[in-house]
Amino acid sequence: MTSLMKPGAPDRRRVRTHGGTAGPRGGGRTAPHPRRKSSRAPWLYLAPALVVLGGLLAYPIYQLGLISLFHYTQAQVSGGEPTTFEGFGNYARLFGDEQFWQVLLATVVFAAACVLCTLTVGCALAVLLTRVRAVPRLALMLAALGAWATPAITGSTVWLLLFDADFGPVNRLLGLGDHAWTYGRFSAFFLVLLEVVWCSFPFVMVTVYAGIRAVPSEVLEAASLDGASQWRIWRSVLAPMLRPILVVVTIQSVIWDFKVFTQIYVMTGGGGIAGQNLVLNVYAYQQAFASSQYSLGAAIGVVMLLILLAVTLVYLRLLRRQGEEL
Repeated sequence: MTSLMKPGAPDRRRVRTHGGTAGPRGGGRTAPHPRRKSSRAPWLYLAPALVVLGGLLAYPIYQLGLISLFHYTQAQVSGGEPTTFEGFGNYARLFGDEQFWQVLLATVVFAAACVLCTLTVGCALAVLLTRVRAVPRLALMLAALGAWATPAITGSTVWLLLFDADFGPVNRLLGLGDHAWTYGRFSAFFLVLLEVVWCSFPFVMVTVYAGIRAVPSEVLEAASLDGASQWRIWRSVLAPMLRPILVVVTIQSVIWDFKVFTQIYVMTGGGGIAGQNLVLNVYAYQQAFASSQYSLGAAIGVVMLLILLAVTLVYLRLLRRQGEEL
């Protein structure tokens, strides 16, 4: 029988694709979908870290929530009285306390001011690092990293000495005499804010500087040739390109500044006169350890956790709506 195929024409029954699939008659294996394999691979690499973080975070959070549901004081710790289940009774007491709402408002305002000032100073110095020469850049980086590496309690003590009413150089330079910064509510918060920004801006500065260095120089040169000012270049060119990095530093700053404890406790003597400088972390410490109301302190910790989680999720959701890839 003569073949009907043209001379030199390929036999389609034997042609296979590079991925392993068969031709029209389909006799070979089908290659696995590349997207399925790639979607599982990152989770496999992250699995060890997720297991460690789950063990270090999940169990403490579970214990914190559990203690907040019981009546747990020093009597229960010592075994003098049995532990009783109260459900959401500690939360009802907490939300019914007027001081809690005052402290919460002060915490939110103080944390927002710290985050805004930290981002402003850090981003401004990051831009400055791109404008100065190597030696001033190295000096500024070393000074900033020195402030970042300083323990919070050491930095707080140094700032107290600088603003001391009797021996501090700041009052002499400003001609304020024996003005006591820690006696007034707003001046004490302002003093703590300066210390928090001082020890927090290096993280923002180094991170944003690394992001700026990754931006193509041609983009910045084109903006300069078009006559854009430095502020316009930052607002219209750099900020949109650095938005994923700014998201990270903003969320980190919100978490850190909302949980400020050491600076407030050291610089205001445990919350200021009559508790005028209390924030939630110090308030929880006073309730849990000074008053031995461990369950009430745990309830404050749970509320702080939920607030930070809600702020982070809302912020990320707003960015997703703007089409940002995080």
